[in-house]
Amino acid sequence: MKKILSKAYWADRDVEKLVGLQLRYGVIISSLMVLIGGAFYLFGYGRMTIPDYTQFIGEGPGYTSVKGIFAGVANLQVKEFIQLGVLFLIATPIFRIAFSLFAFVLEKDKLYVGITLLVLCVIFFSMFGGLKV
Repeated sequence: MKKILSKAYWADRDVEKLVGLQLRYGVIISSLMVLIGGAFYLFGYGRMTIPDYTQFIGEGPGYTSVKGIFAGVANLQVKEFIQLGVLFLIATPIFRIAFSLFAFVLEKDKLYVGITLLVLCVIFFSMFGGLKV
């Protein structure tokens, strides 16, 4: 039996298939989450009056923070479930880059490990480095 962390176990074609499946299923799952959440939102709030758009009112932490999204999903709130689907859609390519990093480490390809680490650092800095006002 091959070792799971060996280069022979993860052939190039296998890694390409897994990355493709990961991207495909990530998009499908997030799309279904948003679609189901949107349908429940329309059933629950579809007959409300049109909001007053003359003044801007920002959203609360339930829609703008990961902690708020998970807390809202735990309380079965529909808007947060839609946001969780969007969060999954954003996380899908990031997981793909992290998996590619894993594959490059197994191949011992130092150049691509460095490039992939740089890309991940840029993404994480962009996501978490900003100040929330």
